[in-house]
Amino acid sequence: MSVSYELTLGASRVVQFLKRLERDETGATAVEYGLILALIFFAIMGAVEAFGQETIEMWNNISSKVQSAGV
Repeated sequence: MSVSYELTLGASRVVQFLKRLERDETGATAVEYGLILALIFFAIMGAVEAFGQETIEMWNNISSKVQSAGV
C-alpha cells in the first residue's frame, strides 16, 4: 500500500466519522437540559443576590434609625 492511499483511506474514515457524528443526536437532549439548568441557576442566583442586597440595605437603614433615636 502506498502512503497516499493510506492517507486517503484515513481521511475518508474521518469524514465518515464526522458525518455519523453530525447525525447522532443522542447527547443533544442532555446538553440542552444542561443549558436550561444553567440558565435557571443563574436567574436564581441573580434574584437571591438582589434580594440579599435589599435586605442588607433594609437592616442597615433600621440600624441607623435606631442609633439616631438613641435606643
